[in-house]
Amino acid sequence: MNITYTWQLTGLKRKNTDTLDGVVYQTYWKKIGTDSDSGFYGEFIGATPFDSSAVNPEEFVPYSLLTEAIVLGWVQSVVVGAHEEHVNSEIQRQIEAKISQDSDVYPGNFPWDPVLPPQPPLP
Repeated sequence: MNITYTWQLTGLKRKNTDTLDGVVYQTYWKKIGTDSDSGFYGEFIGATPFDSSAVNPEEFVPYSLLTEAIVLGWVQSVVVGAHEEHVNSEIQRQIEAKISQDSDVYPGNFPWDPVLPPQPPLP
């Protein structure tokens, strides 16, 4: 299985502190893995909080200047090690379940049912 991963931000929460305006304290994201062999994909939806009191004012990026790459960099610096292994294994499990549907028999999945085309990969 050869999985290619992409990340997407799905939401942000921000607030003003005593010294800074628009500090991001909560991110919502998803990681999508697409198997290049089968075309199937799986996704993991996550949320990562950040401590607004720990923001270094000298490194602060105003909300209006944030980019998706900057914020995803913050998330990806936290989703590492065992956490990232868990995320990737859940994505792989979803892909394997879709692949195995071709050979496993599930309740209500009869051999005379029409065969549905494979799920297209995400753009």
